[in-house]
Amino acid sequence: MAQPDDFYVFSVLVTGSDRGIGLGLVKRFLELPSPPKWVFATTLDLEEEDNTELRELVCTYPNLVVLQLDVTKLESIQAALSEVQKCVGEGGLTVLINNAGTWAFNDLQTENAKDMMRVYSVNVIGTLQMSQAFLPLLKKAARRSPCQGLSISKSAIINISSIAGSIELLAYWDQNKLIGYRCAKAALNMLTKCQSLDYPTKGIMSIAIHPGSVETANNPDPEISVEESTQGIMTVLFKLCEEDNGTFVDWLGRPIPW
Repeated sequence: MAQPDDFYVFSVLVTGSDRGIGLGLVKRFLELPSPPKWVFATTLDLEEEDNTELRELVCTYPNLVVLQLDVTKLESIQAALSEVQKCVGEGGLTVLINNAGTWAFNDLQTENAKDMMRVYSVNVIGTLQMSQAFLPLLKKAARRSPCQGLSISKSAIINISSIAGSIELLAYWDQNKLIGYRCAKAALNMLTKCQSLDYPTKGIMSIAIHPGSVETANNPDPEISVEESTQGIMTVLFKLCEEDNGTFVDWLGRPIPW
Protein backbone atom coordinates (compact mmCIF):
# COMPACT_ATOMS: atom_id res chain seq x y z
CA MET A 1 0.00 0.00 0.00
CA ALA A 2 1.50 3.32 -1.11
CA GLN A 3 1.55 5.85 1.71
CA PRO A 4 1.44 9.51 0.61
CA ASP A 5 4.41 11.58 1.78
CA ASP A 6 2.13 13.94 3.72
CA PHE A 7 0.19 11.13 5.42
CA TYR A 8 1.26 10.42 8.97
CA VAL A 9 -0.86 9.44 11.96
CA PHE A 10 0.77 9.76 15.37
CA SER A 11 -1.73 7.48 17.13
CA VAL A 12 -4.86 5.50 16.29
CA LEU A 13 -7.38 3.55 18.35
CA VAL A 14 -9.67 0.95 16.77
CA THR A 15 -12.56 -0.44 18.82
CA GLY A 16 -13.72 -4.00 18.32
CA SER A 17 -10.39 -5.00 16.81
CA ASP A 18 -9.96 -8.61 17.93
CA ARG A 19 -11.36 -9.88 14.62
CA GLY A 20 -12.85 -8.91 11.27
CA ILE A 21 -12.67 -5.34 10.01
CA GLY A 22 -11.24 -3.97 13.24
CA LEU A 23 -8.34 -6.42 13.28
CA GLY A 24 -7.80 -5.82 9.57
CA LEU A 25 -7.52 -2.06 10.10
CA VAL A 26 -5.05 -2.56 12.95
CA LYS A 27 -2.89 -4.66 10.62
CA ARG A 28 -3.07 -2.07 7.84
CA PHE A 29 -1.85 0.71 10.16
CA LEU A 30 0.95 -1.47 11.54
CA GLU A 31 2.11 -2.35 8.02
CA LEU A 32 2.40 1.24 6.80
CA PRO A 33 5.90 2.32 5.68
CA SER A 34 5.67 5.03 8.35
CA PRO A 35 3.35 3.48 10.93
CA PRO A 36 1.82 5.36 13.88
CA LYS A 37 3.90 5.62 17.01
CA TRP A 38 0.93 4.11 18.85
CA VAL A 39 -1.73 1.69 17.59
CA PHE A 40 -4.38 0.76 20.15
CA ALA A 41 -6.48 -2.36 19.55
CA THR A 42 -9.39 -3.20 21.83
CA THR A 43 -11.21 -6.38 22.76
CA LEU A 44 -14.01 -7.31 25.13
CA ASP A 45 -11.98 -10.11 26.71
CA LEU A 46 -8.19 -10.13 26.78
CA GLU A 47 -8.11 -13.88 27.53
CA GLU A 48 -10.49 -14.96 24.76
CA GLU A 49 -9.15 -17.55 22.32
CA ASP A 50 -10.07 -15.32 19.36
CA ASN A 51 -7.36 -12.88 20.53
CA THR A 52 -4.54 -15.23 19.55
CA GLU A 53 -3.70 -13.21 16.43
CA LEU A 54 -3.68 -9.96 18.39
CA ARG A 55 -1.31 -11.44 20.95
CA GLU A 56 1.01 -12.59 18.17
CA LEU A 57 0.98 -9.11 16.65
CA VAL A 58 1.99 -7.58 19.99
CA CYS A 59 5.12 -9.74 19.93
CA THR A 60 6.00 -8.41 16.47
CA TYR A 61 5.04 -4.73 16.76
CA PRO A 62 6.22 -2.81 19.85
CA ASN A 63 3.95 0.12 18.91
CA LEU A 64 0.81 -2.04 19.34
CA VAL A 65 -1.09 -1.87 22.64
CA VAL A 66 -4.06 -4.17 23.28
CA LEU A 67 -6.71 -2.90 25.69
CA GLN A 68 -9.78 -4.45 27.27
CA LEU A 69 -12.79 -2.35 26.34
CA ASP A 70 -16.57 -2.59 26.56
CA VAL A 71 -17.98 0.50 24.82
CA THR A 72 -21.28 0.14 26.70
CA LYS A 73 -19.61 0.63 30.10
CA LEU A 74 -18.29 4.02 31.12
CA GLU A 75 -15.85 2.58 33.65
CA SER A 76 -14.31 0.42 30.93
CA ILE A 77 -14.01 3.41 28.60
CA GLN A 78 -12.37 5.47 31.34
CA ALA A 79 -9.89 2.69 32.09
CA ALA A 80 -8.93 2.47 28.40
CA LEU A 81 -8.67 6.26 28.21
CA SER A 82 -6.27 6.28 31.15
CA GLU A 83 -3.99 3.72 29.46
CA VAL A 84 -4.02 5.60 26.15
CA GLN A 85 -3.21 8.87 27.94
CA LYS A 86 -0.18 7.27 29.60
CA CYS A 87 1.17 6.27 26.19
CA VAL A 88 0.43 9.28 24.00
CA GLY A 89 1.07 12.03 26.56
CA GLU A 90 0.93 15.48 25.02
CA GLY A 91 0.73 13.99 21.51
CA GLY A 92 -2.93 13.13 21.96
CA LEU A 93 -4.98 10.66 19.93
CA THR A 94 -4.97 11.41 16.21
CA VAL A 95 -7.63 8.98 15.00
CA LEU A 96 -10.51 7.25 16.75
CA ILE A 97 -12.09 4.48 14.66
CA ASN A 98 -15.42 3.45 16.17
CA ASN A 99 -15.70 -0.03 14.73
CA ALA A 100 -17.24 -2.02 17.60
CA GLY A 101 -20.67 -3.22 16.58
CA THR A 102 -23.23 -5.96 16.89
CA TRP A 103 -26.47 -7.07 15.27
CA ALA A 104 -29.41 -9.44 15.57
CA PHE A 105 -31.13 -11.26 12.70
CA ASN A 106 -34.63 -10.00 13.50
CA ASP A 107 -37.42 -8.92 11.17
CA LEU A 108 -40.46 -6.78 11.97
CA GLN A 109 -42.20 -9.73 13.63
CA THR A 110 -39.30 -10.98 15.73
CA GLU A 111 -37.58 -7.70 16.67
CA ASN A 112 -37.78 -7.09 20.40
CA ALA A 113 -36.81 -4.51 22.98
CA LYS A 114 -33.94 -6.51 24.47
CA ASP A 115 -32.15 -7.15 21.16
CA MET A 116 -32.83 -3.68 19.82
CA MET A 117 -31.52 -1.99 22.96
CA ARG A 118 -28.38 -4.16 22.91
CA VAL A 119 -27.65 -3.31 19.27
CA TYR A 120 -28.36 0.40 19.82
CA SER A 121 -26.26 0.44 23.00
CA VAL A 122 -23.16 -0.84 21.20
CA ASN A 123 -23.53 0.74 17.76
CA VAL A 124 -24.77 4.20 18.75
CA ILE A 125 -24.40 4.93 22.46
CA GLY A 126 -21.02 3.21 22.58
CA THR A 127 -19.78 5.36 19.70
CA LEU A 128 -21.10 8.51 21.38
CA GLN A 129 -19.48 7.63 24.71
CA MET A 130 -16.13 6.81 23.11
CA SER A 131 -16.14 10.07 21.17
CA GLN A 132 -17.03 12.05 24.28
CA ALA A 133 -14.39 10.39 26.45
CA PHE A 134 -11.55 10.68 23.93
CA LEU A 135 -12.46 14.19 22.74
CA PRO A 136 -9.80 15.87 24.94
CA LEU A 137 -7.07 13.66 23.41
CA LEU A 138 -8.41 14.26 19.89
CA LYS A 139 -8.38 18.02 20.53
CA LYS A 140 -4.84 17.79 21.87
CA ALA A 141 -3.69 16.02 18.70
CA ALA A 142 -5.40 18.63 16.52
CA ARG A 143 -3.76 21.52 18.39
CA ARG A 144 -0.30 20.01 18.04
CA SER A 145 -0.66 19.13 14.36
CA PRO A 146 1.09 21.34 11.79
CA CYS A 147 -1.56 20.39 9.20
CA GLN A 148 -3.81 23.10 7.80
CA GLY A 149 -7.49 22.30 7.42
CA LEU A 150 -9.14 19.04 8.43
CA SER A 151 -7.45 15.73 7.64
CA ILE A 152 -6.78 12.26 8.99
CA SER A 153 -3.26 13.37 9.91
CA LYS A 154 -4.60 16.14 12.13
CA SER A 155 -7.48 14.56 14.08
CA ALA A 156 -10.47 12.48 13.06
CA ILE A 157 -13.36 10.33 14.20
CA ILE A 158 -14.13 7.52 11.76
CA ASN A 159 -17.46 5.79 12.41
CA ILE A 160 -17.84 2.39 10.76
CA SER A 161 -21.44 2.47 9.55
CA SER A 162 -23.35 0.40 7.00
CA ILE A 163 -25.25 0.90 3.78
CA ALA A 164 -28.02 -0.98 5.59
CA GLY A 165 -28.58 2.23 7.54
CA SER A 166 -29.27 4.26 4.39
CA ILE A 167 -32.94 5.24 4.52
CA GLU A 168 -32.95 5.98 0.80
CA LEU A 169 -31.36 2.72 -0.35
CA LEU A 170 -32.52 0.14 2.23
CA ALA A 171 -29.83 -2.15 0.80
CA TYR A 172 -30.04 -5.94 1.15
CA TRP A 173 -33.65 -5.77 2.35
CA ASP A 174 -34.57 -9.00 0.56
CA GLN A 175 -31.67 -10.87 2.15
CA ASN A 176 -31.84 -9.59 5.73
CA LYS A 177 -34.36 -7.32 7.44
CA LEU A 178 -32.11 -6.60 10.49
CA ILE A 179 -34.55 -4.04 11.87
CA GLY A 180 -32.64 -3.05 15.00
CA TYR A 181 -29.30 -2.95 13.17
CA ARG A 182 -30.69 -0.77 10.38
CA CYS A 183 -32.23 1.66 12.87
CA ALA A 184 -28.99 1.79 14.86
CA LYS A 185 -26.81 2.49 11.81
CA ALA A 186 -29.22 5.22 10.66
CA ALA A 187 -28.86 6.77 14.12
CA LEU A 188 -25.07 6.41 13.91
CA ASN A 189 -25.14 8.30 10.63
CA MET A 190 -27.03 11.14 12.29
CA LEU A 191 -24.51 11.14 15.14
CA THR A 192 -21.69 11.40 12.60
CA LYS A 193 -23.41 14.33 10.91
CA CYS A 194 -23.85 16.09 14.27
CA GLN A 195 -20.19 15.53 15.16
CA SER A 196 -19.16 16.93 11.79
CA LEU A 197 -21.00 20.17 12.57
CA ASP A 198 -19.65 20.64 16.10
CA TYR A 199 -16.07 19.30 16.05
CA PRO A 200 -14.41 21.14 13.11
CA THR A 201 -13.86 24.19 15.33
CA LYS A 202 -11.74 21.86 17.49
CA GLY A 203 -9.77 20.66 14.45
CA ILE A 204 -11.51 17.28 14.25
CA MET A 205 -13.18 15.82 11.17
CA SER A 206 -15.89 13.15 11.31
CA ILE A 207 -17.06 10.75 8.60
CA ALA A 208 -19.08 7.53 8.31
CA ILE A 209 -17.77 4.63 6.23
CA HIS A 210 -19.60 1.57 4.90
CA PRO A 211 -16.93 -1.18 4.82
CA GLY A 212 -18.80 -3.33 2.33
CA SER A 213 -20.51 -6.68 2.87
CA VAL A 214 -17.45 -8.32 4.37
CA GLU A 215 -16.59 -11.98 4.84
CA THR A 216 -16.90 -12.46 8.60
CA ALA A 217 -18.26 -15.19 10.88
CA ASN A 218 -21.63 -13.44 11.20
CA ASN A 219 -22.16 -12.55 7.55
CA PRO A 220 -23.84 -15.27 5.44
CA ASP A 221 -23.67 -13.28 2.18
CA PRO A 222 -20.20 -11.69 1.89
CA GLU A 223 -19.18 -9.75 -1.21
CA ILE A 224 -15.58 -8.83 -0.38
CA SER A 225 -12.81 -10.02 1.93
CA VAL A 226 -11.64 -8.23 5.07
CA GLU A 227 -8.36 -7.46 3.31
CA GLU A 228 -10.13 -5.86 0.32
CA SER A 229 -12.35 -3.83 2.63
CA THR A 230 -9.62 -2.57 4.94
CA GLN A 231 -7.19 -1.77 2.14
CA GLY A 232 -9.96 0.23 0.48
CA ILE A 233 -10.74 2.05 3.73
CA MET A 234 -7.08 2.96 4.21
CA THR A 235 -6.95 4.41 0.69
CA VAL A 236 -10.04 6.48 1.49
CA LEU A 237 -8.45 7.70 4.73
CA PHE A 238 -5.29 8.73 2.85
CA LYS A 239 -7.36 11.00 0.60
CA LEU A 240 -9.68 12.65 3.13
CA CYS A 241 -9.73 16.45 3.15
CA GLU A 242 -11.85 19.18 4.68
CA GLU A 243 -14.58 18.81 2.04
CA ASP A 244 -15.13 15.20 3.15
CA ASN A 245 -16.10 16.16 6.69
CA GLY A 246 -19.59 14.90 7.49
CA THR A 247 -19.87 12.57 4.51
CA PHE A 248 -21.05 8.96 4.23
CA VAL A 249 -18.93 6.90 1.83
CA ASP A 250 -18.10 3.27 1.13
CA TRP A 251 -14.73 1.48 1.24
CA LEU A 252 -13.94 2.75 -2.25
CA GLY A 253 -14.78 6.35 -1.42
CA ARG A 254 -18.10 6.37 -3.27
CA PRO A 255 -20.75 8.58 -1.65
CA ILE A 256 -23.77 6.83 -0.12
CA PRO A 257 -27.13 8.62 0.27
CA TRP A 258 -28.27 9.06 3.85
